[in-house]
Amino acid sequence: MNASFRTASRSELADALTDARDYTLALFERFAEAGLDLPARVPLLSTVNPPLWELGHQAWFAEWYILREAESSQPGTARGHSLLTKGDDWFDSNLVPHKERWSLGLPSPGALKTYCREVLDRVLDKLSRSAESAAALYPYRLALAHEDMHGEALAYTMQTLGVPALPHGSWNTTRAWAQGTIRFPGGTFELGSAHNEFVFDNEKWAHPVRLDSYEMDATLVTNAQYADFVDDNGYENPHYWTQAGRIWLMSQEQSAPRYWRRDNNSWRCERFGRDSILPQHEPVRHVNLYEAQAYCTWAGRRLPTEAEWESAALSRHPALRWGDLWEWTCSRFLPYEGFEADAYREYSQPWFDSHQVLRGASFVTPGRMRSVKFRNFYLPERNDIFVGFRTCGMG
Repeated sequence: MNASFRTASRSELADALTDARDYTLALFERFAEAGLDLPARVPLLSTVNPPLWELGHQAWFAEWYILREAESSQPGTARGHSLLTKGDDWFDSNLVPHKERWSLGLPSPGALKTYCREVLDRVLDKLSRSAESAAALYPYRLALAHEDMHGEALAYTMQTLGVPALPHGSWNTTRAWAQGTIRFPGGTFELGSAHNEFVFDNEKWAHPVRLDSYEMDATLVTNAQYADFVDDNGYENPHYWTQAGRIWLMSQEQSAPRYWRRDNNSWRCERFGRDSILPQHEPVRHVNLYEAQAYCTWAGRRLPTEAEWESAALSRHPALRWGDLWEWTCSRFLPYEGFEADAYREYSQPWFDSHQVLRGASFVTPGRMRSVKFRNFYLPERNDIFVGFRTCGMG
């Protein structure tokens, strides 16, 4: 499905939901092949979930909002019971703290794969009898987006744990793209999403924003460019780092991006458990906000605001490339005026102010999820995700 999930028809949603579930199961098989199918075999890390828990959570979420017609994510708002006796106790992320997901006594992988298929079959049957309206299709679109986002989380968990990637070429390389900068004239544009499609609560609603003219990189900062910063003692010079960045750097004792290692006078990197020569032309990945800010200070540049990023993407300038990696902006994750949480209450509201906005998409983001309006958000110190950055001029 190449169309956006936000406006997908019933038949398109049926195909996409099937594709997303097949993908989830294929990713889980990668973990199983690596011996990571049971929680006890998975390291307890703050940035990942046990793949077996993820598998059950995906199906449970669709069951909760579609089959059980829950009004919201608040416990007790769903109709009837889960197909699993302890489904809510195991897979409701509101009820199960992160560290407890390793010790829940989950069903076997085979049982949860059967649960995934049973839920999907019932979802597709119900979808075939649903109205072709935004309200009727909302829970299906929500469940699809949720599974696609968790699919991406499983992909960066594979990178974190050194699990071999699926055999997709786009997972391994990014083609070269012409470097350069673009001058944007500024003016007034509509930041946020309109009412005529599926909209996440943190995108509501479109509102006019005035921008001054600005100049922005056409592409992301490359490994070669970032290596110049590293080789110029960028990690050792405190002048380039914010106070928060210096605190993070001292705690990590890091002198290069995550997964880089020096090999005589060159650099190598680790990609899904494989050691390889660092591709010079590819965008630098696995750098956190502090590393991106430090590079910008060193280069006499800055990160774009999320409004600048969205306006630039909406311009459809032929030289502007996005979608290889998520991109840090200098904007904190804050609500737009008049924000109200949607049915999935915990999607945005708990993370306002503490998280940072990322825009774009990554090489593992499904095409149906890509949108210039989508606001991704992570803690500033996260460098395990597929993230890079581009820079803007200072004035």
